Amino acid sequence: MILSMTGFGKHTALYADKKITTTIKSLNSKQLDLSTRLSSRYRDRELPLRALVAAEIERGKVDFNLLLEDSGNSDATAQVFNTEKMAYYFSQLKSFGEQMGVAVPAGGWFEQILRMPGVVQAEEDQSEEIPDEEWNIVIEACTKALAQLTDFRRQEGAMLEQVFKDKITNISALLLEIEHYEPERVQRIKERIEENLSKVSEKDYDKNRFEQEMIYYIEKLDINEEKHRLRNHLSYFLETLQGEAGQGKKLSFIAQEIGREINTLGSKSNHVEMQQIVVRMKDELEQIKEQVLNVL
Repeated sequence: MILSMTGFGKHTALYADKKITTTIKSLNSKQLDLSTRLSSRYRDRELPLRALVAAEIERGKVDFNLLLEDSGNSDATAQVFNTEKMAYYFSQLKSFGEQMGVAVPAGGWFEQILRMPGVVQAEEDQSEEIPDEEWNIVIEACTKALAQLTDFRRQEGAMLEQVFKDKITNISALLLEIEHYEPERVQRIKERIEENLSKVSEKDYDKNRFEQEMIYYIEKLDINEEKHRLRNHLSYFLETLQGEAGQGKKLSFIAQEIGREINTLGSKSNHVEMQQIVVRMKDELEQIKEQVLNVL
């Protein structure tokens, strides 16, 4: 079964007074494009975390977040002031107040500054070594989030697979419609040649050479090979859908080959109704090409 590159997974675990939350979101991409956002406590473990995610996801644009919060079970959480941000906000408020002629509040700007984002932060003890028990819980949280994401991708892949089957079935049905017009098409070509020839019947010409040229011309417009190759490509596309995950690029290549045969059918058809069918085939194929970009 194919997998979609679109997915989402989330898992929250508790350790002591900490709440560890892992979220993973993926979208389509030609290669693995992994961006991480980690709590400072786990920042030095980024490489093994990236390896864990990359081994499971393989391909896609991935956002991986690992956040650490107080679980609310502890009596108190140490808070620290970000003095750099406080100084920046103070400078901005003071300057703006002077420009606008706004009086400084009785208590100064201190109360307003404390409400600014990022001024008061929970303190993380980065000097403490991460115990094995805590790290195992982190890995378990990441693994469960990845499992959720894979399940999401599998469900999306099942939906895409059904779309592809429907579109391939539609193209196959349109190919059968083309066959209905083939005898009429060949006859029209012969009649048009004979009609044009009757206009110059008073001139001598080599009838044997004429027959050879007409056979050559009709053979050039023959579409049996294109129909045969197109059927094979359609069957191969369906077979590939049933293969192992990771067939997205292969399906894209097959879709290109299907498009090549459809284009040749259109250029050789020389028949209005057949060309209209070819246009409908291209519409079905275009929808396949759009969706195949989401396949892992």
